[in-house]
Order: sequence, then structure tokens, then C-alpha cells
Amino acid sequence: QVQLVESGGGLVQPGGSLRLSCAVSGRILGIAGMGWYRQAPGKQRELVATITTSGSTNYADPVKGRFTISRDNAKNTVNLQMSSLKPEDTAVYYCNAGVRDSVSFSWLQRWGQGTPVTVSA
Repeated sequence: QVQLVESGGGLVQPGGSLRLSCAVSGRILGIAGMGWYRQAPGKQRELVATITTSGSTNYADPVKGRFTISRDNAKNTVNLQMSSLKPEDTAVYYCNAGVRDSVSFSWLQRWGQGTPVTVSA
């Protein structure tokens, strides 16, 4: 079974920084695109940033210039460095990855359980 486990969320003051990490484990043959999404209370889940296997990145406009996504293909991890955090960044952050299951050989989209980020004074 494939698992995505996030870590690094918490409470931070406006202007502060946090680093989120996500580790993929289980019976997989490979990982394609990876990304971070977030869902604020009362709102739909939205894209934050994505990264391809070759390292090409894409960011949502609200986080451009403040967040940086990176991945370590050898460790099957994806990270999100968040700086200059604002109260509107408060949300549950979810890791996402396209993985190839080693049993079915199918490509599947998998999500982590989410890690909360609260930006407040």
C-alpha cells in the first residue's frame, strides 16, 4: 500500500517561515509529478505548487516568490519551503503524487493526510 506522510506544519507568525515535507513509501515502481495543495476552512482545495520528475515547477499566483517546491527523487520526498507567510496562507496542506503501483502496474494519484498550517499573531 502506498503512503504519503506529511510533516512540518504548525503555528507561525505573519512574516515567518515553515518547511513542509512529504515522504512517499510503499510498493511503488516510480513517482511522476508531485505537488502541494491546500484547503482553508470553508473553501475548496486549491493548487499551491507542483514539480515534475525533471524539476520543472509551477506555482499558484498567491504564493509565487514566497514558496519553493523541491523534491529528492532518491528519497521519494517532496518539500515546500514557505516564507513571508500571511494569515491567508492558513490552511491544511496536502501532499500529492502520481505513483506507479508495483502490484497492478497502474499509475495512481495518492494524497497525504494533510498537515495544518496556521499563520497568526
